[in-house]
Amino acid sequence: MSTIDDLPPLRQVIADHELRARKSLGQNFLLDLNLTAKIARQAGDLSGVDVLEIGPGPGGLTRGLLSEGARKVLAIEKDARCLPALAEIAARYPDQLEVIEGDALDIDPLAHLTPPIRVAANLPYNVGTELLVRWLTPPTWPPFWQSLTLMFQREVAERIVAQPGSKTYGRLAVLAQWRADTRIALNLPPEAFTPAPKVSSAVVHLTALPAPRFEADAQVLSRVVAMAFNQRRKMLRAALKGLVPDIEDRLIAAGIKPTDRAEQLPIEAFCALAREVKAAQA
Repeated sequence: MSTIDDLPPLRQVIADHELRARKSLGQNFLLDLNLTAKIARQAGDLSGVDVLEIGPGPGGLTRGLLSEGARKVLAIEKDARCLPALAEIAARYPDQLEVIEGDALDIDPLAHLTPPIRVAANLPYNVGTELLVRWLTPPTWPPFWQSLTLMFQREVAERIVAQPGSKTYGRLAVLAQWRADTRIALNLPPEAFTPAPKVSSAVVHLTALPAPRFEADAQVLSRVVAMAFNQRRKMLRAALKGLVPDIEDRLIAAGIKPTDRAEQLPIEAFCALAREVKAAQA
């Protein structure tokens, strides 16, 4: 039996169900249940909290979340091969684990969970960034979640917590830090996974702020930073050409030099520009 519950060790689960991580699904399995429990603890006290987990695979983090006292876990899994292993966990934790087969991009978690809600996941590499941006840019704030505890490639994690002027500062840093406090909670080497990826990983913890740091429309800001950092070596008047007809005037009105580059701007400046762009589109 494992060290955190009376279910079999993950290596045995994977062998019993003939589960091999699929590259096409962005899968890398964490087999150390002590490590998955440690990741679960980064989400804070889970008693009285519902948790959304994306891509549970054989259920290592799922078991960590349940053993740490989560009121309920909703696990969304696209790979049908993993469902029998997850069903065994559901039997061990009756009424605490709901498993849905499907694509996380298509499922509304609020139809299955009761606030307060936190998200904890070893995100599949191929959808992780898209999910994060979606969680950070709902039209209204605060969001459905209190916090996000997410595993990414370390390069992505560093982009989320990056500061202006750094090489990793970009769209993810602006969108994440505009509405949340961010920190890297854990670093994990490739050998922690099966199969071992070619890159290191990190767990990022984001805590939703009661209100955004600066006023801006989420969709407009998202479009502004996407264009600005898509051509980060260009001056902003060139990178944002076509966003609105009078972009140079809008930059100046937002207190930005048209010759500035995106990586130089703090979040406040991007929000000011987003307000100007929205006004121009009204």
